Amino acid sequence: MTEASTASRPKGDEATVPRARTDSPATQSSLVTPRGTTTIESGVVAKIVGMAAREISGVYDMGAGTARALGAVRGIVGADRSITQGVSVEVGERQAAVDLELVVEYGMAIPDLAGAVRRNVITAVERMCGLEVTEVNIKVSDVHMPGQERERAEETPEQGPRVQ
Repeated sequence: MTEASTASRPKGDEATVPRARTDSPATQSSLVTPRGTTTIESGVVAKIVGMAAREISGVYDMGAGTARALGAVRGIVGADRSITQGVSVEVGERQAAVDLELVVEYGMAIPDLAGAVRRNVITAVERMCGLEVTEVNIKVSDVHMPGQERERAEETPEQGPRVQ
């Protein structure tokens, strides 16, 4: 579209013109059809996002310090760590927005890592859910330094099992 045709169009028209999507034409119509509506819960999308983000090399963990500490406690008592830790999603009828909080490995180029995570999350959600991902906001909350696990293990000596 030329600048002249864009300038002559009233401002309110942008919202009424449907965007053409070339990557997945089924995305626009697969969830809301004349025969019914498919609703995908936010927890489902959050799990897909969590798995997709963790697939990228350089993502050490997800979530803020408190969430990671609670996840560690859950692991100690035998519960599974939450795959949705560090993931927040908003899901509508046809779109989803994602917020992620990551801990990255030291030495990783954070902009490159964020781009790879963003691409993988968008691809996974759009392919598996048929939702258009409007945004993936990434907050890097920590950097994992090499040898951090060894240092923590040395600080707390082996005490043996607490319960027999």
